[in-house]
Amino acid sequence: MKFCTLTILLVLSGSVAAQQQYDSSFHFYYYDQKLSFFEQMPVKKGCVVWLGDSITDSGEWNELFPDQCNLNRGISADNTFGLLHRLPEVVRHQPSRLYLLIGINDVARNIPVEVTLRNYRRIVETLRRDCAATRIYIQGLMPTNNAFTQFPNHQNKRGQVQAINKELEALCRELQVHYIDLFSAFADVEGNLDARYTNDGLHLTGAGYARWKEVVLGIE
Repeated sequence: MKFCTLTILLVLSGSVAAQQQYDSSFHFYYYDQKLSFFEQMPVKKGCVVWLGDSITDSGEWNELFPDQCNLNRGISADNTFGLLHRLPEVVRHQPSRLYLLIGINDVARNIPVEVTLRNYRRIVETLRRDCAATRIYIQGLMPTNNAFTQFPNHQNKRGQVQAINKELEALCRELQVHYIDLFSAFADVEGNLDARYTNDGLHLTGAGYARWKEVVLGIE
């Protein structure tokens, strides 16, 4: 019995250590710069928030959607832990709509799928609780393109990406929020990020953002 108890404690302590490692992995200079900037900006209630990592960060949302107020809350290299940490800054705006895309950096860092999905659940539940009038759109992860070599940690992980997307779609059904299938919208016939929309296998060119706009307008 003592051996079993010790084994369980060791396993649990290992899990806690791993969790702490994941929790702290989002903090770096750019994240802190961007979040400090966001926190200095005035509240803009009712705007549309675009929330995510570098793919969102690089979007010029006010040019893509000039007829509405947009707030870009993308931070390059962010993951689900970092996004969960900074939700209070988003909630204060009480957005009319919120488009969320996060998780590909979790995949690149080999964060377990179940950990990413647990964070997603916490993100959605927090948003549902603290800005109940906001229409939430969860966007499935886009594919990557293995022919490019700039971001090797993100490549050759289609299984993890599709596993996250499958669980995200189920989570959206459970929590009654909108799901947008970006994977299908951006995949070529082989399931890679279509080369028409990228020049590094991960991020989008102008044509990619135009395609993203089409997808969003199609949902609306």
